[in-house]
Amino acid sequence: MDVNSHVALSGQLALARRLDTIANNVANAGTVGFRAESVDFSTIVSKTEPFRTSFAFEGGSHADTRSGAFVQTGNPLDVAVQGQGFLAIETPQGTAYTRDGRMQMLPTGDIVSINGHPILDSGGAPLTANPNGGTLEIGRDGTVRQDGRTVGRLGLFAVDLTKGYERYENSSFLPKATPEPLEDWTANGVVQGFTESANVNPLLEMTRLIAVQRAFEAVSASLDQRDSATRETIQALGARGA
Repeated sequence: MDVNSHVALSGQLALARRLDTIANNVANAGTVGFRAESVDFSTIVSKTEPFRTSFAFEGGSHADTRSGAFVQTGNPLDVAVQGQGFLAIETPQGTAYTRDGRMQMLPTGDIVSINGHPILDSGGAPLTANPNGGTLEIGRDGTVRQDGRTVGRLGLFAVDLTKGYERYENSSFLPKATPEPLEDWTANGVVQGFTESANVNPLLEMTRLIAVQRAFEAVSASLDQRDSATRETIQALGARGA
């Protein structure tokens, strides 16, 4: 395969990754607390003689940290996170961090996520309450009260996703960097009775999807034309030498 074909192929691989990312964003446009994702691309310049050749290189993924819209549910066990913090949940894969604040109380009094993972406080301990007590009241600073007394406090953490991460179920992350508890409650906090929508703009993502698909098709057509021209050249040379 010639250099031009390698360059085109590298472009196709990069575009295919972008297509997958956009499709995942669109699929999760209705997922509570979902953070949209995009892919960084860069160029690798080969020093192969006699010419320098530029190849498209698929860089790392990064999450869009902008907040989604708040939706009022009226459920006292729903919270939406204001600011840049994340709630912490205990999972079989370790502590995961999420913006999905839908919670439920088990008959044991354990407060868990919508998928049944324990919700953690700022010290990393699971939150519990009296299953036979009154309605939980959750303050902006995450303090949880029941029947007039404090039973715990939701942990809110600063998560640096730029250091790398893995996606986990229900729009949560397993970050590479160690998160730190948030102490600034001026710009950060939680709002009881609300959830946060995905920060995906479906119309914009669909527009991007169409643009990337067309770019992918254009590269494919270019490769097909080049292959056709190569075959015709070989056939012409073969006929001449016959």
